[in-house]
Amino acid sequence: MTAHVFDQAIALHTLGEGRYRGTTSPAYANMVGPFGGVTAATALNAVLQHPALLGEPVALTVNFAAALADGPFTVTARPVRTNRSTQHWVMEITQPDAQGAEAAVLTATAVTAARRETWSTDDATMPTVPTPEAVGRPNMAALVEWVRRYDIRIAEGAIPTAWDGGGDASRTTLWVREEPARALDFASLTAMADVFFPRVWLRRATRVPAGTVSMTVYFHAGAAQLADTGTGWLLGQAQAQGFCNGFFDQAAQVWNQAGALLATTHQVVYYKE
Repeated sequence: MTAHVFDQAIALHTLGEGRYRGTTSPAYANMVGPFGGVTAATALNAVLQHPALLGEPVALTVNFAAALADGPFTVTARPVRTNRSTQHWVMEITQPDAQGAEAAVLTATAVTAARRETWSTDDATMPTVPTPEAVGRPNMAALVEWVRRYDIRIAEGAIPTAWDGGGDASRTTLWVREEPARALDFASLTAMADVFFPRVWLRRATRVPAGTVSMTVYFHAGAAQLADTGTGWLLGQAQAQGFCNGFFDQAAQVWNQAGALLATTHQVVYYKE
């Protein structure tokens, strides 16, 4: 049975303990290099495959030092501290530079943990928006190839239809699921936390070059809850809080269709005048 295109994109082959070889996928091509969400998911996948893994992901931070070039790359994942219930990781993705020396294109950290059942609740409530069916077929233009890998239905804050500088808000609320369907897990949730187009495009109604510099995902659900979500819709909401001299932030939340908060995510993004 052929693997899902997402699984092919994040696939890693073991080179030795904590070292893996991957290859970029044209199915997730972005304006420059691959979609950042699938690269972040690949870094997390190195942790998930590591034989020393303890528990499940709680937090992931990736820093995009350079665009990943098309072709093979190396991922390293190393547990730097293991406690009774938590584990701390350092990861790196490298590729040969112009001189042939291995150079970092991404650095990352992660925390995994063996969660124990405790009192739990969500203070961030899912917004009320039209259903995916009411919003209709995908209404986010496929400006780049990776967008075709998702069914994205924007209920609020769509990409401007006129780039006239008249934007006045930065919030987008959208439904998303993989296309074709695939059961949700930590890697795919990581990627879908990055499906929002640049907030500066919406806020200014001006299409300028932009790229994520650093991205953090906090996981509020365990593997069992992700499995219960299955191939269902996720609702995401993203908003910027400030734009200053070439950088802006983005805060976002991701719920499943039942209203459970699965993840929150934060980014700082570079934009060019």
